[in-house]
Amino acid sequence: MACGMQQLTWSGLDWGFCQIFIQMTLLLSLLCPPTVPISWDNDSSGSPGEDCGGLRADVCGVCAGDGSSCELFSGTRFLSGLSVGYHKFLDIPSGAQRIKIQETQKTRNYLALKTANGESVINGNWVIDRPGDFYAAGTKLTYKRPNEISSRAGESITAPGPTNQELHLFVIYQQPNPTVYYEYILPRDPIIDVHSDTYSYSSELSLESHELFPGPEISNDENSMSSPHPNQVPLDPVTSKPLPLYSWVAMTTTSCSVSCGTGIRQVLFRCEEKATQTTVPDDLCTHARHPGPRIEGCQLQPCPAFWDVGEWSECSKTCGPGYQHRQVICRQTQGHRGNSTVVVPTSFCDVTDMPETTTVCQLKICSEWQIRSEWTECSVPCGVGQRSREVVCVDNLGDVVLDEECNMALRPQDLQNCDKGVCASSWFYSLWSDRCSADCGEGSRSRLVVCMMSQANSLPLDNCKEEDKPDKLMPCDLGPCTQRVEWYTGPWGQCSSECGNGTQDRGVVCVLQNNGQLEVTSDDSCSHLPRPPSAQICNLKSCSAQWYMTDWSSCSRSCDGGFRVREVRCLQEDLTFSQDCDPLLEPAKQEECNTQTCTPQIDDSCRDMYYNCVVVVQARLCVYSYYRTTCCASCSRAAQKDIPHRIR
Repeated sequence: MACGMQQLTWSGLDWGFCQIFIQMTLLLSLLCPPTVPISWDNDSSGSPGEDCGGLRADVCGVCAGDGSSCELFSGTRFLSGLSVGYHKFLDIPSGAQRIKIQETQKTRNYLALKTANGESVINGNWVIDRPGDFYAAGTKLTYKRPNEISSRAGESITAPGPTNQELHLFVIYQQPNPTVYYEYILPRDPIIDVHSDTYSYSSELSLESHELFPGPEISNDENSMSSPHPNQVPLDPVTSKPLPLYSWVAMTTTSCSVSCGTGIRQVLFRCEEKATQTTVPDDLCTHARHPGPRIEGCQLQPCPAFWDVGEWSECSKTCGPGYQHRQVICRQTQGHRGNSTVVVPTSFCDVTDMPETTTVCQLKICSEWQIRSEWTECSVPCGVGQRSREVVCVDNLGDVVLDEECNMALRPQDLQNCDKGVCASSWFYSLWSDRCSADCGEGSRSRLVVCMMSQANSLPLDNCKEEDKPDKLMPCDLGPCTQRVEWYTGPWGQCSSECGNGTQDRGVVCVLQNNGQLEVTSDDSCSHLPRPPSAQICNLKSCSAQWYMTDWSSCSRSCDGGFRVREVRCLQEDLTFSQDCDPLLEPAKQEECNTQTCTPQIDDSCRDMYYNCVVVVQARLCVYSYYRTTCCASCSRAAQKDIPHRIR
């Protein structure tokens, strides 16, 4: 049987053979110690400590263990490209122990925890819980969130376990690229514990053998012994080999690992002779596996409660006096090894020694407003104007800073209205223009006239008296017009398009003026003058959608009625397809054509030779060459009439 053999399936064997198999399996466990599958280097294992009485704890937390009783699961999850909200990233199976979930760095994300039945434990339903202890899945879970000012570490969730149901871990995703480290252990398949406080492995095996397998039947022979001799070494009834005379027996224990609360201690064993129950050298028990080290719990008086002080919060104000707060909780050490605490009522702690929860803070002296100048003169000599002054924000060093550094609600006014009284207004006018509006004959000269205040003001007013307004025009006459030519234009004609772009025309002629008389002359006489345009683009209104169509196609037949088609589309002004045209005005897409009767073209030499050729046609005898020749005209007309029917 190989040392790596762990399990066999037995069926159809009696109880005796089953017991033999159990003994062989136990002997194999002595000869083939388990290998160490994993190692776990952390602060609480792998080095001597008070919890193990100076012994080294393995990855499973077993003092002087070899790490074979559990299996470690660990890893790092990198999450990216997620939407804001809850995202599951890990399932922790039932039975897990020494659970540790840790953000590798501080982020604006949050860890969340839910049980297998959907119950939220930590940070569920968009509610962020305060750090502390939570109880779920048969264990206590400790949720820690670092101080937002001084710490750089991320959030963490730890639990000693074991859990009695599966746990689902989530990240409330708010900031890109969160990284989460996780680890937990799962116990391996349990190994039958054959140790006891009194008997060694060998003694228990012998005891079970004696109980399950009775010795040989007592012989009636008078020379036979009714019982074994006291000095005779007892034999194993199964193997007929001598049973051991010595075994390991629990003797005493070490000191408790803690001075208060619940701790552990190590049970010490000695080698004892079974018959006399006296201590003998350990070498005599080498045939049996040493049952130690064995750890048991020890209960002392409860540990005194103590004040657990949290980190100070940020100052309530960015400048000036403010306040900081922190959480102060009364806790008490409980649990195995004394490394876990629970929240207890405040009365358990010394109230007179309770740390402060609120303190005064001031990050810096606040900036203040400062008026740097007096009010300026009013912007107008009369009426309502404005005046201003310089207002700046100055820090505690006297330097001018941005206005946002000061309290905007307390900013002094730097602009206000001012009233200088009613303004007096007058008509102001410019000089007359030097040019007359006409090159000859009567014309006029002009000037500008505005109402303004008598004082300096560049804005026109409207409160001057209209009857006092000076004239804007003055007549002028440069003498009679003689032998003067110029272009004369008529009115513009009608636009060529009802909508969209079209064209319109007007008449342009060269006119000769002579003492008030007008005479149309040759265009060459005005060639030295720029000719006014006789046509221009016009646009009465924008075109709405309208019907467009193509030309008709050729008729499908040359006679006896055919049809022709065209394509019709509704287009916008920019020639894009539209559905806004009036369907009642849609042009026809198909119409009849060539409705005239088809007239057969008959050869003059093709004549009927008999008067009853109509009967030949009715009897459909034209298919024969004799009748086609004697009744040529009738058969030809009948053939022409059959062609349209075949086409149709």
